[in-house]
Amino acid sequence: MNGGRKRMKIKGTFVTRDIAGDTVIVPVGETALKYNGMITVTRTGAVLWQALETGAESREELVKALLDGFDVDAATAAADVEEFLEQLRQADLLEE
Repeated sequence: MNGGRKRMKIKGTFVTRDIAGDTVIVPVGETALKYNGMITVTRTGAVLWQALETGAESREELVKALLDGFDVDAATAAADVEEFLEQLRQADLLEE
């Protein structure tokens, strides 16, 4: 068990590409039928997306990914994680 925390993961299948300095996320296969277009994310968004794709299952793990990758304090990292997760929820891309 995960101590009562919600397990999070990305809904669907996507590929991530770096195009002209931007990180773009593209739905593939069956997911492309549901989600039209591409998603462009910031550098922090790219780190959080990759963390979710590679097994991060909690907010704490996502905050740690930002703290490890950027010169930012814990409060700022936590706020960025919450904003990113909310954007995923609004786009129906997050399974909790």
